[in-house]
Amino acid sequence: MSGMAEMLHNLGYHITGSDLAASEVTDHLQKIGITVYFEHKAENVGDANLVVYSSAVPLDNPELKYARQNKVIIVRRAEMLAELMRMKYSIGIAGTHGKTTTTSLIGQIMTDAGMDPTVIVGGRVIQFGTNIKLGHSDYLVAEADEYDRSFLRMTPTDVVLTTLEEDHLDCYEGIEDLKQAFVEFANKAPFFGTVHINMDDPNLVSLIPQINHPVVTYGLASQADYQIDNVTYLNNVTEFDVRTKKRELGHVKIQLPGFFNAMNSLAAISICMEQEIPFETIKESLGNFRGVNRRFEIIGQVDEYMVVDDYGHHPTEVEATLRAAKRGYNRPVIAIFQPHLYSRTRDFYREFAKALLSADVMIVARIYPAREKPIEGVTGQLIVDAAKSFGHQDCHYIDDVTMLPEFVMDNLMDKAIIMTIGAGSIYRIAPEIVEALKK
Repeated sequence: MSGMAEMLHNLGYHITGSDLAASEVTDHLQKIGITVYFEHKAENVGDANLVVYSSAVPLDNPELKYARQNKVIIVRRAEMLAELMRMKYSIGIAGTHGKTTTTSLIGQIMTDAGMDPTVIVGGRVIQFGTNIKLGHSDYLVAEADEYDRSFLRMTPTDVVLTTLEEDHLDCYEGIEDLKQAFVEFANKAPFFGTVHINMDDPNLVSLIPQINHPVVTYGLASQADYQIDNVTYLNNVTEFDVRTKKRELGHVKIQLPGFFNAMNSLAAISICMEQEIPFETIKESLGNFRGVNRRFEIIGQVDEYMVVDDYGHHPTEVEATLRAAKRGYNRPVIAIFQPHLYSRTRDFYREFAKALLSADVMIVARIYPAREKPIEGVTGQLIVDAAKSFGHQDCHYIDDVTMLPEFVMDNLMDKAIIMTIGAGSIYRIAPEIVEALKK
């Protein structure tokens, strides 16, 4: 939503918006001249000609109710994005994991190649300084969110599908329902569009027979059109070799940790090579990429300790993030995980417990509810109890998030990496831990 607001502001429209709390995002919007209200109320709508809302906003929101009563046009965020994409050669990136980083990588490569794309991302790209880049060419690169089937409103020219797992079970009936939505999204492309698929993901591979467009594959598999090999890790750096079925392309070095980021980079390589961007340009751009905020973001280093923040909120993401930390740095990890949504915790608490098992110290915070109301019996304690049943000896549930820095200080390990993980408000704790370490 913030990226959309900034883009429309840059196009010359008068933009206002509302949120429930101030954040870095709202601070940025205010600095560039957008009015932000920190309460949802009817008066905020004012004389607006159009109200854009996200899927996280309930239909009984007072601003939406006022707009309906006064016949102000109301559209979902995805509809607005679709309208912007319709006027451009657009690339839509979808997937359970990896879509934000992959979108950012593609946008950065195309920018460095002189293509001047518009880029709309779900996180702040460090080199852009924001989550939106307004280009002046006919290219648009956008993250496509599957939640509430929002991405089905879009009409991308080319599609990238990164991963597909069960998620958003408040909107989908299960994996088969999700698969069909992804097929429908892929087939939104015109006849001349291409669909790029991660060949290491069996759920995505199973969709290929139903896709009515040329498919370009990438992955470890020798049958993939773009292949990755010889992946190595050291601290925050990942290196790997890339080849096609016909030739070696070269060696790539990225300043991002983990195999998942190597795969995100390979997805970007596949789409950008198909756009006829020279591999050397792609390689250089990948090497210079500085990442996206809240994606294994190093918040601070104090003496022998490092504090990292990550947006992971699905079991696979959490496990991959912890694996990247352990594999790249070979140091003990203290993981502070804040579950996101009661329904997701209810559906995946055992999977979250397994994902967190590699942490030397596991701390689970109170659930961040976002758009949901509490579900009886569903708390972070479910994850901790499951982890104990799986054999973890040092796992804790802390209901009061203000106590987290003190608890971490009482449980420090030599040279520990302290990680805050989750899609909610847990990121605010990371700087507090840095300050506590300094003291």
